[in-house]
Amino acid sequence: MSDGLGPIFIGGLSHTGKTQLRMVLGAHPAISMTRRTYMWDRFYERFGDLGDPRNRERCLSAMLRDAGVRGLGPDPERIRREFLERPPTYAHLFELFHRHHAERTGKRRWGEQLGSVERYADPIFAGFSSARMIHMVRDPRVGGAARRGGAGWRTAMWLHSAGLAERNRRRYGDRYRVVRYETLASQPAETVRELCRFLQEWFVPEMGAALDAISFDPGGGGAPGAAAGSWSPSEAAFVERYAGRHLPALGYPSTMRALSPRERMEFALVDRPLNRATAAAWRVLEGRPSDKRARSLG
Repeated sequence: MSDGLGPIFIGGLSHTGKTQLRMVLGAHPAISMTRRTYMWDRFYERFGDLGDPRNRERCLSAMLRDAGVRGLGPDPERIRREFLERPPTYAHLFELFHRHHAERTGKRRWGEQLGSVERYADPIFAGFSSARMIHMVRDPRVGGAARRGGAGWRTAMWLHSAGLAERNRRRYGDRYRVVRYETLASQPAETVRELCRFLQEWFVPEMGAALDAISFDPGGGGAPGAAAGSWSPSEAAFVERYAGRHLPALGYPSTMRALSPRERMEFALVDRPLNRATAAAWRVLEGRPSDKRARSLG
């Protein structure tokens, strides 16, 4: 970045306000905000040492075939040429795609919305010392489980993201900001102004106009118009019991009420064992090597 301002990353789980925030930041005349290029998910460390020309070309060729990456309108020859000007890292390669796209759109700074990008905080901050990451979170008790046992899956997913929010906030300090969806939805202008200070950018009229054009759903999904669901008492008890210390750590107080004898039986015999099984299934099926590296480093 010519002015010393690094890239901006917006992460977090689905329905946490990432899209709304990206739309507002992208309205800034100096900031290019893209979404879902999935570079870190699909290409990071998949091709070995990029100092090896063969690995580099394999990686670049795979990226140029990817629809999300092609949407940035890359110039392959320029990328090949400029990649040799700095250490051969994945962060540098990804930056070239984004920076060139930002330049073509007349923007001086680039950023990306990518769900759960917080898993890659270590290589991102190693590659971009002046990067800023905004990690969106939301109360996991909002909305209902799609099916019996879904509370375990969703709770495991939320716990993983919440754990990374706490770990990364401690590790990266004033380069990492955790923002609650509820705060953004209830105080949008104040929250975005504070984020502008965090990003070292001015709050400009275009951002205010973007805020006026978006809406927030206080019920179920983060997308406008998404329907709210409802938790059964025993499902809610599971979320509160297993989210444990992470709920208050992120500003979410406990709301668990006492269960009736019938609800306690339902919790003990059905919801607790079933949701523990689906939580374990999420960790096995959705856990990725990058997640395990992050946990081991924490």
